[in-house]
Amino acid sequence: MSGANIERESMPCDVVIVGGGPAGLAAAIRLKQINSELEIIVLEKGSEIGAHILSGAVVDPKALDELLPDWRTQGCPMAQTPVTDNWHWVLSKGKSYPMPHLMMPPFMSNNGCYTGSLGNLTRWLAEQAEGLGVMVFPGFPAAEVIIDENGAVAGVITQDMGVAADGSHKGDFQPGMEIHAKYTLFAEGARGNLTKRMKAKFDLEADCQPQVYGLGIKELWDIDPEKHVPGRVIHTQGWPLSESDTWGGGFLYHQANGQVALGFVTALDYKNPYVAPFQEFQRWKQHPAIREYLEGGTRVAYGARAINEGGWQSVPKLAFPGGALIGCAAGFVNVPRIKGSHTAMKSGMLAAESVAAAIAAGAEKTELMDYDAAVRESWIAKELKQVQNAQPIIAKFGGDVGTVLAGIDMWMRQLKIGLPISMKHHRDYEELQRADLHQPIAYPKPDGKISFDRLTSVAFSFTNHAEDQPCHLILKDRALQKESELKVFAGPSTRYCPAGVYEWLTDEDTGEARFQINSQNCVHCKTCDIKDPNQNIEWVTPEGGGGPNYPNM
Repeated sequence: MSGANIERESMPCDVVIVGGGPAGLAAAIRLKQINSELEIIVLEKGSEIGAHILSGAVVDPKALDELLPDWRTQGCPMAQTPVTDNWHWVLSKGKSYPMPHLMMPPFMSNNGCYTGSLGNLTRWLAEQAEGLGVMVFPGFPAAEVIIDENGAVAGVITQDMGVAADGSHKGDFQPGMEIHAKYTLFAEGARGNLTKRMKAKFDLEADCQPQVYGLGIKELWDIDPEKHVPGRVIHTQGWPLSESDTWGGGFLYHQANGQVALGFVTALDYKNPYVAPFQEFQRWKQHPAIREYLEGGTRVAYGARAINEGGWQSVPKLAFPGGALIGCAAGFVNVPRIKGSHTAMKSGMLAAESVAAAIAAGAEKTELMDYDAAVRESWIAKELKQVQNAQPIIAKFGGDVGTVLAGIDMWMRQLKIGLPISMKHHRDYEELQRADLHQPIAYPKPDGKISFDRLTSVAFSFTNHAEDQPCHLILKDRALQKESELKVFAGPSTRYCPAGVYEWLTDEDTGEARFQINSQNCVHCKTCDIKDPNQNIEWVTPEGGGGPNYPNM
């Protein structure tokens, strides 16, 4: 963590953007398009742009068309594979049943969309941004927010480098730099650490419902060319989550170069502490309809990340003195469409327009209420309002009945005859129930060909953290973890983490249970920060460049 009494260098700029994902880079590009003289800095915690980006992804190009209309002819990797074939399957244990697309409102269609690597898209966007003069700094996580004497956000401090696990300074210690800015845009993605602090400091969630999340786990496979259909998009629901009283679904996208991206999303509002999202994903891959594509293929990458699922009713106040939330930091994912990059980019563009206008008017560190208003009047709001009840309906009524009711609600909204109501939801950790109310789940052992264990999987995320640094997973109360997380909830951290970070071990000397944190395995998915039943674990930024190094994810 950054020390308060360390002498630091400082750098002034017009705008600092925390996060080099689609929203942050779209904001940077739009700022330069409006005023090429603006000094823009983008800070990215990953070792390179795209290293921490993970998504399916099927991308709606709506925002990209607005930002860079010629992207299809400018070498953008997303242009390689337009969606050509759409399937939606309801799975039982051994069978699949296609759901007719006529049952879905027109806005759910993937026609005109593209499938590919969101990480590679952000790498290309970074090239466009740098070509316009944006300063992009990967490997520099923002660790602290600078608050000025008036209580406004005035920039950020990057993470100190070369700090030992005991807090002492190693020989290569380098203090973080103060980045002073007229405006700071937070584009950290889902459950960003600084975003959490801004939400609390400025009470941004006072008038919205709590954000809720899903855990998305993904693999990239090279498959048999005879089975590969470029542009084919498959979504599934039902089994195996139908057996564990939770909900979510899978995806399998045929992308460029003979690869498929496949993954599984488990809603994190599940009640049974014995649910293990990683194991549910492994079970799903063994379904005959999915295994058929994978047999004879080779897994080449693995990763996981949390996904915003709260929808429109969970969008907080977006602006505060000197700063604003954009992209998944605010939560613009369209859950039924399983898409959020287009809305994230659009929010970044709208924020950029607001910031550029404020700076042009000579205003610094003001509250950008015109940005908040612009989002709520944009196509982002229109799109998310159409599906605002889908997540809470399915969460309340389950995957089968809930899907039907959610579909009816979406059709009614499409036809503008639905009631303008918003069903409510609770924070994910509040939904977890005591272990004595549930039975353990017996998951099958991995076969090493289609299904795998967690530690082997983590190796395919190419995760690395510098040795001898402070643990970035802060356990607030070790005694509480033992008395509640273990004794009441049977240690769900050992199951919800997709990277095997948490273990309950038996101390050889005392025979007592001991909580082990293997922080070097962390893929930065933030699930622990979301699902710990006591909110006793806090994720903070590790030393710069640490974490996964996703290729083509």
